[in-house]
Amino acid sequence: MRRPTEEPAWLRWLLCLLAVAVLGVFLVLPLAAVFAEAFRRGVAPALAALGDPDALAAIRLTLLVAAIAVPVNLVGGVAAAWAIAKFDFPGRRLLTTLIELPFSVSPVISGLVYVLVFGAQGWLGPWLEERGIQVVFALPGLVLATIFVTFPFVARTVIPLMQEQGRTEEEAAATLGAGGWRMAWHVTLPNIRWALLSGVLLCNARAMGEFGAVSVVSGHVRGETNTMPLHIEILYNEYQFVAAFAVAGLLALLALLTLAAKSLLERA
Repeated sequence: MRRPTEEPAWLRWLLCLLAVAVLGVFLVLPLAAVFAEAFRRGVAPALAALGDPDALAAIRLTLLVAAIAVPVNLVGGVAAAWAIAKFDFPGRRLLTTLIELPFSVSPVISGLVYVLVFGAQGWLGPWLEERGIQVVFALPGLVLATIFVTFPFVARTVIPLMQEQGRTEEEAAATLGAGGWRMAWHVTLPNIRWALLSGVLLCNARAMGEFGAVSVVSGHVRGETNTMPLHIEILYNEYQFVAAFAVAGLLALLALLTLAAKSLLERA
């Protein structure tokens, strides 16, 4: 017999079907369209598009930027989360707000800020130019913009878990004479390892797919400063649809593998 507070069966089925329909229209269908367009003329043209020198350069640059930005955010995110969850200090709320700042600022604005600071006409541009250092329209600018956009993912993933665990184990370790590094390696990190890996995967997925911030600081130099999303835009604007969707399919595949790894970690 149905309880008074329980929804009728037909309503539950209707809500489930509605949810599946929404997911199908907004997630599954566009993803299927990407792969369908990529292989519309067969496998050979898609593979040829991925083997193009500019495409290979974009793939290498995307992976390089992610390989630099993700470890930086890993270290910085864990340090910030540890400070917020385990210590009381003046400015704690300000630090929490700064961590969430990239979520509230448009990526395009963040990229523009780096141009204003490090560009040729920016605050530090002339000083850097005198020393032969190029940040904007080069790899350092792409890395800095990606780090800013993806910084919250690691910290915001582990902060709730660290706050829930409290400080008891760390205080016990400190009472037994453990130093800061030993406490981190043997007490704190083992307790947050799965959440930390999940945050790293999310950070990596966003780093590879970031468009707005890197578009501003890249300069769109073909074969040099174009990441995969930027290369896809150029191909699409040049009406090279098969090539554009082939690179987009590879990027989507990397994202799906990242999400699959995240799901496996959550079940572990």
